[in-house]
Amino acid sequence: MIEGTKNNPVYIIAEIGINHNGDLDIAKKLIDIAKVAGCDAVKFQKRNPDVCVPEHQKSVERDTPWGRMTYLDYKYKVEFGKKEYDIIDAYCKERKIDWSASPWDIDSLNFLNTYSLPFIKIPSALLTDIELIKLSAKTNKKIIISTGMSTIDEIDKSVYAIKQANPNCDLAVLHCNSSYPAPNEDLNLNCIQTLKEKYKCTVGYSGHEFGLTTTIASVCMGAKIIERHITLDRTMWGTDQMCSVEPQGLIKLVRGVKELSLALGDGIKTVTALEQKIKDKLRK
Repeated sequence: MIEGTKNNPVYIIAEIGINHNGDLDIAKKLIDIAKVAGCDAVKFQKRNPDVCVPEHQKSVERDTPWGRMTYLDYKYKVEFGKKEYDIIDAYCKERKIDWSASPWDIDSLNFLNTYSLPFIKIPSALLTDIELIKLSAKTNKKIIISTGMSTIDEIDKSVYAIKQANPNCDLAVLHCNSSYPAPNEDLNLNCIQTLKEKYKCTVGYSGHEFGLTTTIASVCMGAKIIERHITLDRTMWGTDQMCSVEPQGLIKLVRGVKELSLALGDGIKTVTALEQKIKDKLRK
């Protein structure tokens, strides 16, 4: 189980993704920031570019901070391999923070399964990749699926595939809007409750919006897992940087989530110990 504790009931994932731009030092800085902010985990993305990059895009050239190169070469440039993930694994253990990654193909899933990860995260883009989903469920790790750009029917099929592959799978379903950035009017946070009622499992929220308020508010809708992209600086190179949370913002986000989580309580109306003292003074 990766749910939070009594004093920290929401599990917060800082999504590094590929915002490290292939630089291990940047990855370590982002891990440090997530730890200082109070996050429970950091998450990366793992790909085999030969498999993930469509053939018609592999030879297309583009300008990058490292010069002009093909799209395939660029994807390899920002991809971590075993050497880097061994270092990340050791560093996260040292910093006492969980880590995992989203596999974008079966090779990457097999690679990640060589580590003792607390969960496997299926990104919204791969929610309909039933083979990958079934194989992920068979790892016996907790499976978290994001549901951006997905219909209820598509989510149904994915959840069914997970339960078919592993009836005892520990599943969490995250509400998500895959727009970058996602407009507030499109966030539909009420859908978190819809997912909770329908799938009877842990639910959460993966946000891609500007600002922090709506992500914090997701706790009121029942989110027990929260994921936001993080970055050192939103002006850095990369498609995800603009919608990511910078260090000071991450500190505010985690503090807000924890404060609101504790404030929600259990819903049972009682007279608290502090109230009782006032009650004894004011009521006869």
